[in-house]
Amino acid sequence: MPLLSHLNELRTRSFKSALGIILASCVGWFLYEDIIARLASPICDLGAATSAGEETCGILYISGVLGPLDLKFKISVLLGLIIASPIWLYQIWAFISPGLHKKERRNSIFFLIGAVPFFAMGIFAGYLVLPIAVEVLLSFTPTSLTNLVRFDDYLTFVTQLILVFGIAFELPVFLIALNLAHILSGRSILRPWRYAIFGITLFSAIATPTGDPITLFFLAGPLVLLYLAAGGISLLVDKSRLKRKARSE
Repeated sequence: MPLLSHLNELRTRSFKSALGIILASCVGWFLYEDIIARLASPICDLGAATSAGEETCGILYISGVLGPLDLKFKISVLLGLIIASPIWLYQIWAFISPGLHKKERRNSIFFLIGAVPFFAMGIFAGYLVLPIAVEVLLSFTPTSLTNLVRFDDYLTFVTQLILVFGIAFELPVFLIALNLAHILSGRSILRPWRYAIFGITLFSAIATPTGDPITLFFLAGPLVLLYLAAGGISLLVDKSRLKRKARSE
């Protein structure tokens, strides 16, 4: 295909991805109150505060006249990105697949099938770690002071934490995809295991927005296990590949 055709194809795939995210964001628009309640639960129980007749909820606040509307848009787009992840991941694959061989396309389908659930698992793991990270960080507030948290800043913190976990959980999918593409063998993946564990720990320390050792452990621990599991699966794939080659010979 000429360059102009590639650009037209990219525009079409980008438009479909954006349309999917916009439609999925409508779900976030209508579920806004429930999502706010769940995100705020590590700091303040909105349901308990409302039933008690309180006008405010703990230390959370929204500033500015346009603050509530801006927050609603951010929540909607964040949920839209998560819900529409199968759509934009498929569009990425559909843009790349015409340039692949038949066998490579088959392997890339496995990558797409694995990428979505592992991304969801990472998102869920980040959501589970969120209350622990908030509790640890707020525990450093002096007893003589009050810590007021702007919800926009809190949402940025939550988004970074959840997306870091979601992207990090794609590690085994990439490793197995490289193995299926004959780029990395199982031995090549597991041989530098000491450096890999050090790299995972360093990435966890840099990528997590909290910087506390507890959140680092909850991210680095599962990543090490997923790395070892991906290496083990790659070894089994290599063994099966050698058996097929021996039978064919």
